[in-house]
Amino acid sequence: MPQEASKLPTRIHDLMAPWVARQPAAPALRDAFAALSYQELNDEVVSAEARLRSLGVRSGDRVLVVGENCVALGVLVLACSRLDAWIVVANARLSEREIDLFIEHSRPRRVLFTTHVSQEAARHAQRHRAAGHKWAGLGEIPVSDLNEAAVPEPCSADPREQVGCVLYTSGTSGAPKGVMLTHANMMFTANSAARMRSMQPGDVSYGVLPMAHIVGLTAQFMGNLSAGSALILAPRFTPSETARVLREEGVTIFTGVPAMMAKMLDWSRETSTPLSAPRLRLMTVAGSPMTPALKQEAERVFGIPLDNGYGLTECAPTIAQTRMGERRSDCAVGHPIPGVTVRIVGAGGIDVKSGEVGELWVRTPGLMKGYYRSPELTAQAIDAEGWFNTGDMVRMEPDGALMIVGRTKELIIRSGLNVYPVEVEEAINAHPEVIQSAVVGRTVDHNEEVVAFVERSAGAGLDEAGLRGYLRAQLAPYKIPSEIRFLVTLPAAPTGKLLKGVMKSMALQPAETGVDPLGH
Repeated sequence: MPQEASKLPTRIHDLMAPWVARQPAAPALRDAFAALSYQELNDEVVSAEARLRSLGVRSGDRVLVVGENCVALGVLVLACSRLDAWIVVANARLSEREIDLFIEHSRPRRVLFTTHVSQEAARHAQRHRAAGHKWAGLGEIPVSDLNEAAVPEPCSADPREQVGCVLYTSGTSGAPKGVMLTHANMMFTANSAARMRSMQPGDVSYGVLPMAHIVGLTAQFMGNLSAGSALILAPRFTPSETARVLREEGVTIFTGVPAMMAKMLDWSRETSTPLSAPRLRLMTVAGSPMTPALKQEAERVFGIPLDNGYGLTECAPTIAQTRMGERRSDCAVGHPIPGVTVRIVGAGGIDVKSGEVGELWVRTPGLMKGYYRSPELTAQAIDAEGWFNTGDMVRMEPDGALMIVGRTKELIIRSGLNVYPVEVEEAINAHPEVIQSAVVGRTVDHNEEVVAFVERSAGAGLDEAGLRGYLRAQLAPYKIPSEIRFLVTLPAAPTGKLLKGVMKSMALQPAETGVDPLGH
């Protein structure tokens, strides 16, 4: 179980300290290359801290790691914590431009590359002329030249002030935003995840959500450390390997995004391979909307509830979570977790009545310190009373659970009528031959059109006419898409989160020349 509040550590690496003392031989982290007990993990972290110091990294410096999930990445995160350096984790599957933007903005003292689990990381390492370095117990991790111009940030003993991590929330267009998360921010999520999921020694989680993104880093990685449980790390998701691990590796907890669950179920149908998870006691999704059809099928196949959650990087991330074991018929994201306060705000900054749609504002111990080197953006995001505007449109259900309706900026106004993309996506995704969809708006002659991008199941015969006929029974006429485009795979981030900005740009191109810019 998570540690008592009175005994909370002051740095994220301290999360594992009780388990190093109580169960040093218990499994902590493993991947295809290494398996560490809690004592071995602690030893590797101490060794990596010394190695970082020998490479010229100081307290307050930024250390940027370009990589994918692996034991080495977890060790580096904790080693930076011991050193009071800021870890900046960048997914190796990002483009050269995005990686370089992160490096330029964060000004790291060193850049490291987990090349042993990622060909993309190897390409970035070669491009940056990183030199190979042998790390005791971790193998070779290439390291960039020392950035002599890097200036360390001030340090504080207070975990509420000391930044431990910077994660970038954009960079595919415009300037990147570096979310500064303190040790207290991250430990709030880690302990909340462990407590709300009743995690304990003996639990085994499958860590396929990228640690370069907030859920994978805090709820998945740090949550397991807080609970003294074991984490199997995988660099990326594939339906077949995930199915094997759930069946054979004793996994008790699986956290993903709805698209992962949809692709796994579709793979099972396509290959006639039954899905089995004999020890699974908890499965949960977050990061994007879930449909009732997906929820029902997943629960039927695995025999346990599919929990739902909601959060943002700026909140480290968890804001709401369904109650473990609760069987809901809707796709609400649950109640605000303990410690989080919410408001649902309408026009003029006035709170709306229960059941009405408004913007979600939150106050939480997980709220970021701010956007790195962007005080003006920080001031725009957090008001004087500490409220953060999520930009998400929600309504509160009669039992107090939150239902996500859509993003404020994604709202489509068609002939004066509001169209929430999530509602249209849920209708499309309920079709048995659809894996997932994304709905965006397109401005045409002082009005907005609804454009849908759809990914079909393997071998599906669904066409535009068939889908339109289906939607006429599900949606008001003004909500039915003006255009439907079928893609083999929808553009998505490494987490599986759909890239609506990319598809919004695609919607502006004629369909016959609208090439998927991500090469899908």
